[in-house]
Formats: sequence, structure tokens, C-alpha cells
Amino acid sequence: MTENAPILVLGGRGKTGRRVVARLQDRGVPVRVGSRTTGTRFDWTAPETWGPALDGVGAVYVVPMNEFVDQSAVEDFVRLAAEAKVRRLVLLSARGGDGHALPEQEPVERAVRDSGAEWTILRPAWFAQNFSEDFFLEPLLAGELALPTGEGREAFVDAEDIADVAVAALTGDGHAGEIYELSGPEALSLRSVVSLISEATGRDIRYLPVGVADFTAALTSQGWPSDVVETVTALLGKIADGRGEHLSDGVQRALGRAPRPFADYVKSTAATGVWNP
Repeated sequence: MTENAPILVLGGRGKTGRRVVARLQDRGVPVRVGSRTTGTRFDWTAPETWGPALDGVGAVYVVPMNEFVDQSAVEDFVRLAAEAKVRRLVLLSARGGDGHALPEQEPVERAVRDSGAEWTILRPAWFAQNFSEDFFLEPLLAGELALPTGEGREAFVDAEDIADVAVAALTGDGHAGEIYELSGPEALSLRSVVSLISEATGRDIRYLPVGVADFTAALTSQGWPSDVVETVTALLGKIADGRGEHLSDGVQRALGRAPRPFADYVKSTAATGVWNP
């Protein structure tokens, strides 16, 4: 974008958001970091924070934070952004099947497409960083990752690639009206993933396929809310039945290069020591 209007990054402390913020700052682009606790206050459950966060911005990286945010709130925010004359919206959505969004993401995607702004939609596969920055990390540190994913495969995508695509869409031309499905260059089973991490760290880490009932019982016993257990189990089920193994060309189309291999992510992440208890 040519004007000096700031870019609002929602989820600015999250896996992709903080990477987007860092890239924009490195380019000298004015950034407004939306967060519930620091930076520009923004809270999906507090609509009174939306208007001040949008005041004067030229583009927004729209991140619904997680699967548990009320999607109607995101639709309302998109409409408010349009009323505020935001020029460009880049939405972090999710990959569904057969080139479609996940059903729960469709209303938000439609709101973005109908907003009147220049829009780009990102539909990533499972993040590689779920193994180092999210709920897979603790069991890996304990030495065993027990999941109801069988030998199903997923084309894990690196959050660094997602951030690169988001920044390209937020700041450059040629991305308006594009839906980018983002995946890594290969589909891997969880067994293969754990093997790569085990080898890179020199630790004995085991992948244990478990049944859905055992998995949900384990999460419930740890105090996870029932709606979270249901959502996580359903998402993992899509790996188990092979719906996540197809490869997507979004990184190549958006950036003109291949996506980062999962093995490269493992090598660089292992060097940080995050998988060493």
C-alpha cells in the first residue's frame, strides 16, 4: 500500500500475528498491534474496542484468534471495518475440503468478500508451530504424543510462510480477490513428525495412536472444557481420515517460491532448545 495509514494486525501476539508485525516493522510500515492486553486494545468480546482500533487504518489482518470466537462477532467487525473505509482486508481462515472453506468459516469469508474492500483470504493447513508453540508441545516434552490420528497425514504449513503471504497481501498489489490455500510441500503422518523431532533433538519421543474415546477422556480428566475437547477432536479426526493430506499451491502463487519443508522447521526449532525438557 502506498499511503501511510497504519495496518491493524489482530492477534498481534499470536503465532502468525507477531510474525506479521515483525515483518511490517522491518519494512518501516506503521503497525497497530491489536491485543486484549498490550498495544492497541482489541477484544472480540468487547465491540467498544473495535472502532478505536480501526480509526484511520488502511488495512487489517483479520485473525479470529481461535475456533472458539463467536463468528458472528467477526462478521460484525468486518462490516464495521467497511464502514470505516478500510481499504484492504486479509483474513486468516482455514482449509476445508475440495477447495472450500471449513463450514464454520464460510460466513466470515462471505462477509469479507462482500465488504467492498480489497480482500485476500488465507486458508492454511495445520501449523507446524503447533508442535512448538501450542498444545502439542507439552506432550512432546513429556516424551509421548498420544493422538487419535492413526496413520493419517497432514500437509503442515510453516507459520513463517503464512506470515510472508499475509504481508505480501497487506502491502502489495496483485493479491486482491485471491483465496490462497497454504500447505507445506509434503504430507506427513504424526508418526513421521515425531520421528523427525526425536532425531533432531536426540531424545526418545514416541507417537502413540489412541482411540477417540480414550483421547477425549484424557483431555476431560485434565480439565479441558467439553466444547474445546469436541472441537480439537473433530479437527484431529480430519487428519485421521486423510482430509488434510492434499497439497496446496498458495505459497507458490502468492510468493513465487516453494513452501518451507517441515524438516527445515524441525531443524531450526530444535536448535532453539524448545523441545528439551
